[in-house]
Amino acid sequence: MKKLLAPLAAALAVLGSVGFGHAQSEAVKVGIIAPFSGPNSHFGRWMRQGLQTYVAQHGDTVNGKKVEFIYRDSGGVNPSLVRSLAQELILKDKVSYIGGFNFSPNAMAVAPIVQKAQIPTVLFNAATSSVTKKSDFFVRGSNTLWQVYVPLAQWAREQGIGKVVTAVHDFNAGHDSEEAFVQTFEKGGGKVLEKIRIPLSTTDFAPFIQRIKNSGADGVVVFLIAGPPSLAFIRSFKDNGLPEAGIRYMGMGETDESTLQEIGDAALGAITTFHYAMSHDSDLNRQFVKKYQELFPGQATNFISIGAYDGTHILYEMIKAAGAEGGKKAVEAVKGMKWESPRGPVMIDPMTRHVNQNVYIRRVERGPDGLLINKEFKTYEAQPDHGFDAGQ
Repeated sequence: MKKLLAPLAAALAVLGSVGFGHAQSEAVKVGIIAPFSGPNSHFGRWMRQGLQTYVAQHGDTVNGKKVEFIYRDSGGVNPSLVRSLAQELILKDKVSYIGGFNFSPNAMAVAPIVQKAQIPTVLFNAATSSVTKKSDFFVRGSNTLWQVYVPLAQWAREQGIGKVVTAVHDFNAGHDSEEAFVQTFEKGGGKVLEKIRIPLSTTDFAPFIQRIKNSGADGVVVFLIAGPPSLAFIRSFKDNGLPEAGIRYMGMGETDESTLQEIGDAALGAITTFHYAMSHDSDLNRQFVKKYQELFPGQATNFISIGAYDGTHILYEMIKAAGAEGGKKAVEAVKGMKWESPRGPVMIDPMTRHVNQNVYIRRVERGPDGLLINKEFKTYEAQPDHGFDAGQ
């Protein structure tokens, strides 16, 4: 064990000597770590596009200093690689800030590094509540699963839904979603009949759909990775007659805008919870969507692109306050910060360093142009990270 930890300890010792940023640099350097290759490369693409949209609208300089973004490819869930990438960005590239991180294990892997080097790090996704506890230099501008599934459970009880089955992908994010919903739902008097955990490799959802149909539940609460799995599940849900059996579909990102049109009519009526929809009704969001699609024709905005867009705003505000120095001054500057995002009003909680925001209950409908949209119809205002105090 000592041999395994020795390289990390040595790297941390060097990082500790880096000090508080790189004030002598002509440009302010920001490292971005995200998956730009492999099966998760779409997440990295959405992050880069959200960031670039913000820069297109607000320029590439802050207080007269050019902001230089240096991209590094995590490839997916790869904590050891991401740890090396962070060390390289700090020691070799001399970055003052880091951003990105789609997956929580990757973010957790760099926590001791950015803590030692005092590098402010903005999480564009990484939705496990406990992540921000791992370093005083983490700030998250996206969401957590507890933040969005607690309102969904509250809404379900308000609708008189009394019995549900949960069906989630069998990994940390699915477990968090399940626990957040179940605790809130049962506290409100609801009953969870069965908890189904689905292997990530699953392509045939028919056996799980049949269990849900036979359960006697009023609804199913779902967390699946957006893309082919959620497309297959929703179509199977429809094809096997669960809506006609009175079972309501309640989920989160399965109706993501990137695949919603491909899912088609099978998604109509699906209820989901989230902090952002491309169809969000505000002038600021319309401006965001317009610029995004000018830059990236045919691409839909979604939860990842808005996380990167607002994450870039947080980085810019840090740079305004601390320049290339970064460090504690930059983090302190954004604690309690409020602004209007394309998703709605947001605020960085000074204790959790996580974004408080509206959470919307949405229904899949056809928009005025005939395309499917996630239509927001119920707002739970200024939601905190409910999982922070729950120890998640």
